[in-house]
Amino acid sequence: MNAIEEIFGKSKAIIAMAHFPPLPGQPLYDASGGLAKIREVVSDDVDRLAAAGADGILFCNEGDRPYRAHAGHETVAVMSSVIQDAARGLRIPFGADVLWDPQAAIAIAFATGARFVREVFTGVYSSDFGIWNTDPAGALRFRRELGASDLRCFYNITAEFASPLAARPIELTARSAVFSSLADAICVSGSLTGTAPDIDVVAAVKRAVPDTAVIVNTGVRADTVGKFLNAADAVIVGTALKRDGVTWNPVDADRAKSFIAAAAGTGVWSPGPARTPAMV
Repeated sequence: MNAIEEIFGKSKAIIAMAHFPPLPGQPLYDASGGLAKIREVVSDDVDRLAAAGADGILFCNEGDRPYRAHAGHETVAVMSSVIQDAARGLRIPFGADVLWDPQAAIAIAFATGARFVREVFTGVYSSDFGIWNTDPAGALRFRRELGASDLRCFYNITAEFASPLAARPIELTARSAVFSSLADAICVSGSLTGTAPDIDVVAAVKRAVPDTAVIVNTGVRADTVGKFLNAADAVIVGTALKRDGVTWNPVDADRAKSFIAAAAGTGVWSPGPARTPAMV
């Protein structure tokens, strides 16, 4: 049983993004709206995504541009509080992601009852925010220290907004992440938020780690969800579900329902997420 089957109770899953607006202290933070506005935006998006029929929700501080390799205490505190509220009564699994701090994501997941985290755990990159190094051993030791060994870690091995300093064939990168860094699942991304990876790259990764869940991490649309779910075990979708297809807009309920309907129409994915007891 791979991580997708374990968490969602099905072989193929659709994970929908609940993007946070900019958090306190960030350059684009809306001080006039404050925390009340953040809670409203996130809760409204979660309600629309759950009603549309997504299998799971992934909470992420997408609005915190420019991103940081080490999140502040305020990020962990605010995200934990908002997720706790938004996920109360939620009957589908959810996860946490902090751009780009694995230990912060693990801390939030532990505090809120999230089932998984998505992060760049491995590699060294030249990125938009400087040289970006990682520490998978430190992240997994932290998970162990918290007693959260059941928390599943999804490793993004093709970091957006960055290039690896020592590029290797994608198949080797995937196998190494599973073998030496203990990845529970592998995420494959495009070069930027909202852009899709090459389908041949996704297929190559799945061939390289056939017993590990492979997730298409960015750029999936209603007209491409079938081919990506055919090649991988899950998709993570955000931008395609937003009003006018713009990443920073609220979730559009009609677009979300149309995406789910398109996925169901492919015959690759079956609607009706495996419901679980409320996590909070």
